[in-house]
Amino acid sequence: MKKKSKYNVAVVGVRGAVGGEMIKILSERRFPADELRLFGSARSKGETVSFGTSTLAIRELEFRADEFQGIDLVLSSPGSSVSKRFVPQAVNAGAIVIDNTSAFRMDPSVPLVVPEINSEDIGWHRGVISNPNCSAIMMLMVVAPLHRECTVRRIVCATYQSTSGAGLRAMRELEAQSRDVLASKPIKKEVFPHQIAFNLFSHNSPVLTNGYNEEEIKMIQESRKILHEDGLSIVTTCVRVPVFRAHSEALVLEFEKNLSPENARKILARAPGVKIVDDREKNYFPMPVESTGQDDVLVGRIREDLSRPNGLALFISCDQLRKGAALNAIQIAEHLIHKST
Repeated sequence: MKKKSKYNVAVVGVRGAVGGEMIKILSERRFPADELRLFGSARSKGETVSFGTSTLAIRELEFRADEFQGIDLVLSSPGSSVSKRFVPQAVNAGAIVIDNTSAFRMDPSVPLVVPEINSEDIGWHRGVISNPNCSAIMMLMVVAPLHRECTVRRIVCATYQSTSGAGLRAMRELEAQSRDVLASKPIKKEVFPHQIAFNLFSHNSPVLTNGYNEEEIKMIQESRKILHEDGLSIVTTCVRVPVFRAHSEALVLEFEKNLSPENARKILARAPGVKIVDDREKNYFPMPVESTGQDDVLVGRIREDLSRPNGLALFISCDQLRKGAALNAIQIAEHLIHKST
């Protein structure tokens, strides 16, 4: 990409929860966008979106060869099937695509990037850079700085995933079901297979023959790719919880040698994008209500694993729509333009 003072940017999937957050963060961070071209479905064609002092109309994505002519960067967050159709066209038109879907994440020719961890991988892209799974991003933001100092041998992770991870309709379903339950009315299930209000259940992705669901497999495979650790032992259990926004995770890490909680805190205190929330006296630790709207991953409950040597247990919370998705994509874009020649 050639160095420019401003760039022509497209956002695909602008009416989704992540797409809307991308627009907001581009404005907040004053991304040097000259033209901002917005794409959505036929239903959203002609609707308008505010960006700074401008009001922009949404175009229908029609998969034409000329739709991305003149575009430098595409921030993509539709479904993976949509990405598979339009991304090759955008790359052929000369754009670099940062894709938030699972379409290209495990393609060996496509970098899978969390800038604080493996920004060097951006340099070998061929027009497409993948944004990782949100749960993998937040986990690795804490694991990676510890792994650099004291090699991690095994990760055990249980997730508490909010409805925002399934989009705006899922968040609305939680609200509607909560009202109906409190009013003693029958609930409606349209997005999730089970009641989400006042309930929790195994993540709503397909379960494979090995008993793991697709979300759990994504976390395992993507984490190994980002860390360049193909043999790293990881076990995951992914769960949906009745929280509107921001995911949480319980982590147990086993290291090659002893790493004390005190040293872990020192490492995490200087890790970019991580904030320690760990007040034992007040029983005050990371919570979704406080990570919502924040860019940092909150980490606390930092303690020894009493069940085995060289282990630590931690608890983290992160805004799934920001660092878990939209912010990470825009940070990749910022690395691209700052490294342009």
